[in-house]
Amino acid sequence: MHYHLCPFVADTRMTESIAELYGAHHRTLRTRHSHALIASGYDWLVIYSGNAHPQFLDDSLCPFRANPHFKTWVPLPEHQGGAIVVGRDAEPRLVYLQPEDYWHSPPADPAGYWTEFFDLRTARDDSQVISALTGLTGKVAVIADDTAPAEIRSLGTLNPAKLTDLLHFDRSTKTEYEVECMRRANAIAVRGHRAAEAAFRDGASEFEIHMAYCSACGQSPNELPYDNIIALNGHGAVLHYHEYEHDRQPPRAFLIDAGASYNGYAADITRTYSAANDDFAALIESVDRAQQEICQNAQPGVDYVDLHRDANTRLAQVLVDHKVLECNAETAIETGLMATFFPHGLGHYIGAQVHDVGGHQATPAGDQRPPPPEHPFLRLTRTLQPGTVCTIEPGLYFIGMLLDELRNTDAGKTVAWKRIDEFVPFGGVRVEDDIYVTASGNENLTRAAFK
Repeated sequence: MHYHLCPFVADTRMTESIAELYGAHHRTLRTRHSHALIASGYDWLVIYSGNAHPQFLDDSLCPFRANPHFKTWVPLPEHQGGAIVVGRDAEPRLVYLQPEDYWHSPPADPAGYWTEFFDLRTARDDSQVISALTGLTGKVAVIADDTAPAEIRSLGTLNPAKLTDLLHFDRSTKTEYEVECMRRANAIAVRGHRAAEAAFRDGASEFEIHMAYCSACGQSPNELPYDNIIALNGHGAVLHYHEYEHDRQPPRAFLIDAGASYNGYAADITRTYSAANDDFAALIESVDRAQQEICQNAQPGVDYVDLHRDANTRLAQVLVDHKVLECNAETAIETGLMATFFPHGLGHYIGAQVHDVGGHQATPAGDQRPPPPEHPFLRLTRTLQPGTVCTIEPGLYFIGMLLDELRNTDAGKTVAWKRIDEFVPFGGVRVEDDIYVTASGNENLTRAAFK
């Protein structure tokens, strides 16, 4: 086989660009955190990076994901046991845990463009981390999970809602540094997607395709922002399929939902392929065309709920055009048919987390705008603003249990069931890009990377 690519390596020009952007990013974070501290009545905020959870009844550790509040400050997505201290006016402090340990490789000395912006304090164990965090005068807030030592969680109010709501609302607007990190994450992920498509066309198994993807990205499964979905044939009907079967099977269709990370920021990309130039390939082309039209409409001032509703109408028309439905698109929407074929939301915010926070948050005070009852799985209900980054991922699926529920209903009488049977072995179609909303329109980070 010939689908393995060399891993991604950043060049010095990229590093210089990131260094220039980080300074402005750091100043923005200081302003946001100072405002949030004052508005919520706190003097200090301690952000603990977190620790890996041990497996039950074992000393082996689960894959680690740093506290997203921590990794927005520093490009240390794998750093455990450290903390950042932010005050209303003081220079941010980084307590960097660098244990003396012969069981594991200790973290290297902190170095790079970002270190000059912090009061750096190195600690050799948890007790030194705790000592470096105590003695703060005034009212303290702590953002941490349950892996933080009790002494750190008790330094102040743990995860206060008023403070975190303010920070989560602001985090939906990305700095240029964050957008650049996501551009680079998309570039890395595209390398993996190209290798994965080649592996599929060479007849590789799901596991082999997954390995080809990781090799091309130069990232291990634990470094990727989420577990890859590598679904051959009918497995594409499972929305979160993670089995990675080792056995090869005659290739018919391939759905891949896979991302990559850069400085802790994520890319999230989905593509679907057919092995032949057949009716399923034509269906993919129609979904892709509809997805691009939806992406173009992801403009500043657009209500994402309206964007999702528009996606439903466009996808209904695709089903009509491909003779899956024997009614018109309007009827398919009115009767609720689309819940069978498009059962998830159009997309979500993305950034330091794949499903970034604040998607349902209507105000900085934490008021929520839940998804409409007819679209309960929609993760984003806000009006798009310049600086936000979201995914656009419409899909059409042939899911057995949902089709069975539809078959004996009145709405099911408008479905061409013989046509459904033709598509069931292919699973489903999803196409996903990451969209950066700008003041004048948007930038498709994913399509630019594919070019």
